[in-house]
Amino acid sequence: MKKDSFVTNSILLTLSNLTTGVLGFIFSIMLSRELGAEGMGLYGLIMPVYNLFICLICGGIITAISKISAEYFAKNDYNNLKKTIRTTLFFNILWSSFVIFFVFLFSYQISTYFIKDSRTLLALKITCPAMIFISLSNTLKGYFYGTSKVGVPAVIDIFEKAVRILILYSISRMIDLSSVTTTVTSAYAALCIGEFISLLLLYIYYRIDGHKIGHSTNRPDGRAQLLFNILVISLPLCLNGFLSTALYTVSTLMVPRRLVTAGFEYKDALSMIGKFTGMSMGIVFFPMIVIGSISTVLIPDISQSLSKKDYYSVEERISSVLRISFLLGVSTMLICLVNGGELGRMFYNRNDLGSYIKFASLASPLLFTAATTYGVLNGLGKQNIILRNSLIISALELVLLYIFTGIPSINIYGYGITMLITSSLTLILNMKVIGKSIELSYNGFNLIVSALISFLLYYVMMLVMRSFPYTMITSRNILILVLGFSLPFTAGSILKYAEKRG
Repeated sequence: MKKDSFVTNSILLTLSNLTTGVLGFIFSIMLSRELGAEGMGLYGLIMPVYNLFICLICGGIITAISKISAEYFAKNDYNNLKKTIRTTLFFNILWSSFVIFFVFLFSYQISTYFIKDSRTLLALKITCPAMIFISLSNTLKGYFYGTSKVGVPAVIDIFEKAVRILILYSISRMIDLSSVTTTVTSAYAALCIGEFISLLLLYIYYRIDGHKIGHSTNRPDGRAQLLFNILVISLPLCLNGFLSTALYTVSTLMVPRRLVTAGFEYKDALSMIGKFTGMSMGIVFFPMIVIGSISTVLIPDISQSLSKKDYYSVEERISSVLRISFLLGVSTMLICLVNGGELGRMFYNRNDLGSYIKFASLASPLLFTAATTYGVLNGLGKQNIILRNSLIISALELVLLYIFTGIPSINIYGYGITMLITSSLTLILNMKVIGKSIELSYNGFNLIVSALISFLLYYVMMLVMRSFPYTMITSRNILILVLGFSLPFTAGSILKYAEKRG
């Protein structure tokens, strides 16, 4: 990967993911208006179960394929590259079909006894084909990421999200969606169709690209060896993803019961979950799109630099990415603290989200930085460390949610408290390992400058909030967003200027 390829691909993938994020956000807004808070809570009960089986089927595949593809592509070893993709696709078809057979067979038991809401049965069945589509799509996406052709999956993701919105809109006009069950099922049907279209387009572009790069002269390795190379990377990540998601799924399904224990009705508990996790956290975590994009490109970038023993580039890259992640988290927190109530009204047309948005945003600086450290560890080949740390965090999250959400005075805010504690511990554990692998420099001056700029921006945003009349609310909201997200750029520019001046 060329020196400026990381920046170019990060920007391209970020722009793509921002577009898909906006489309996904529109999708969630449509859902919230069709479903209401209770329906969003029900929709949120199915998604962790769906993600659990996705992790079991293809967890770690994108990371493994992108890492291996980057290495083969850098050596012009196209025969092993293509054979690796073919072998992985065939393996994924067999494995995903095996898992999905049992999911479909026991879908009644899963919805009734595990999720404990029979209204999820049909939606759960509809997700089964989507699981196969995603397992194959992830293999092809890993290929494009590893060969630095991030534009292909980027454009396809945008198209897929747009199609999903169009399908949901069409279904809502053709079918009576007054029933929460019907609406939730329709949303997952739209997801399934979108994933199929995404897979079809990815495969077409993969075939076209395969013809362009041609073949190499060397004899490829055997299928068993190539599959082993993928599985030795993906299995620890798969196990990590599955166990972590399993614990997260148990946590998600446990929360309604704990809220009932705290004195709330089940319907009200689902509404609270829908408002906090389905709506408020959706707003707070929207900038995580940038973190995800950078982490995706970071993995093959670090792998190639390490293969060339260019340790200085690795250290510089990791330091800059961690700084950007932290400042983006601070920006998000400032915007939500200053304008949380208006964000809830602007996006979801609700007046009861302000306190949820503000509380959830407190974890943003730590959470965004902690999420980036997982990408760094993947690039450094520390999959076993990721597994260990993720399991520790997931187990702690389960315990903390059980304790805090069962306290009547805390209730759903237990999610926010849990995020603060687990993000802090994640950052400590991951940075300890990164520090042993790569020498990272910490500059106290940079930290002080960033903190001062953050305080200044906060007071400027508060001044804007108080100065603009309510009749200019749209202009005020836009200005606050611009001011808030200017922090990473402002801090970066000042620090670069200070470095030049010595």
